[in-house]
Amino acid sequence: MSAALSLENAQAIEIASLPRLDLPSFLDTIRSALAEGGRVAAFFGVPEEVVGRATGGGALRLIAVTADERNHRLGLVSAIAEGAFPSLTPDLPQLHRFEREVFEQWGVEPTGHPWLKPVRFQRPFRSRGTVPAEAPAIGTVDFFRVGGSEVHEVAVGPVHAGIIEPGHFRFQCLGEHVYHLEIALGYQHRGVERALRAGPDKRTRHYVETLAGDTSVGHALAYAQIVEALTGSEATSRGRVLRAVSLELERLANHTGDLGALAGDVAFLPTSSYCGRIRGDFLNMTALLCGSRFGRGLVVPGGTAVELESVRAADLAQRLASAEADVKSAVDLLWKTPSVLSRFEGTGALPQDIARQMGLVGVAARASGLDRDVRRDFPAGDDPLRAISVAGAETGDVMARARVRWLEIQASLAFVRECVSRLPDGSRCAAVGPLHGGRLAVSLVEGWRGEICHVALTDVEGRFAHYKVVDPSFHNWAGLALALRDQQISDFPLCNKSFNLSYCGQDL
Repeated sequence: MSAALSLENAQAIEIASLPRLDLPSFLDTIRSALAEGGRVAAFFGVPEEVVGRATGGGALRLIAVTADERNHRLGLVSAIAEGAFPSLTPDLPQLHRFEREVFEQWGVEPTGHPWLKPVRFQRPFRSRGTVPAEAPAIGTVDFFRVGGSEVHEVAVGPVHAGIIEPGHFRFQCLGEHVYHLEIALGYQHRGVERALRAGPDKRTRHYVETLAGDTSVGHALAYAQIVEALTGSEATSRGRVLRAVSLELERLANHTGDLGALAGDVAFLPTSSYCGRIRGDFLNMTALLCGSRFGRGLVVPGGTAVELESVRAADLAQRLASAEADVKSAVDLLWKTPSVLSRFEGTGALPQDIARQMGLVGVAARASGLDRDVRRDFPAGDDPLRAISVAGAETGDVMARARVRWLEIQASLAFVRECVSRLPDGSRCAAVGPLHGGRLAVSLVEGWRGEICHVALTDVEGRFAHYKVVDPSFHNWAGLALALRDQQISDFPLCNKSFNLSYCGQDL
């Protein structure tokens, strides 16, 4: 029997009930969960005094959240680490970035980690052992190098030739052939998780909605579910449907924009131009809902902050029908153009076993044959999205990632159309009381990039004592690096856009 505590999505528990194992048992529990088909949704450190069992020695509590799609359950387990703990990364590569983050933030070393480098170049909260008191300069790191007289490096970024966030890409190449790509991020670290502590307050929702600006609804929904779990409240049926509509409109806008950008990367301008405009149509539908094209201010604990009256619902349905016809015409051009297909097919392929080992989520995972989607696998209560059609592919290449986006566009269009035509009666929002003290809650949401995970712990007064965010990009950046191996460096823009990961979502 597993030593982990089993719970559902958006469920709160007493912190005192969180299993605290010895380190070997803790690590074995994680190994067992992954060996049985699970994966790690979150892995982080919390000072023991926050958890409520202070030892007086500055101990760190390691907490792991595992996800089991087959049984639709999450697993919670923890252990005390003082100074160091054995790294799981050599056996479980999906933990490599989580363990690096623990070391960077808290100075507790995952001994045996093969790739112990900064994640965000932040100063550690504590200085222990060999951990420097000051953070290294952003981007200053020993990059992996491939030897050989004809091997050369190509450095791209962090400043790019366009309106794009900063990130550094270091290629090891022989001619055009890429042997290795290393991605260095952290240029946009804003300390959002620390800023969320002691909340909720008037700033909290703003921080959450701007964690990754193109995923405002997704992160706002994850936060709303956290608050509902910690207050013992539920969103109204109408509020749930309106929130689901806004989440799918966010997916529609971004998937449409991505297909247009993929077309642009292979110089196919018809789809590129059309999808750029149609993306704006979907954004304007979100603005019709709440006044913000990014959905800011719409999702709140208990439901939504604004109502969708019958007149605007009819307007939304009409706009949706028009956009559906337009996006179908634009995307059909891609599948009918041999020159486009020849660039998409076989480019940046990521095999299923590698995607599983690295813990990929979202579009990138489903394109490599991993059948995982929070909407179906981990519905939060009576979630209307639980019945949505989940798209997948097998080849794991640019073509597969484009196809999954198109299939998801079709599923989201059908879902929004049905919801708008049959909105439940009742209130858009339920009253939400104060947060209960001494609780822990986990919230998962299938954002348009993939799984969003929020974990919150409250103190005895019902304030956030610790808040952890895992954006889908945190899981998937390593997938992009591996997809470039044995590719042509000229295919990097196309591969990069096929993943379309968030810099600020990773950097927080």
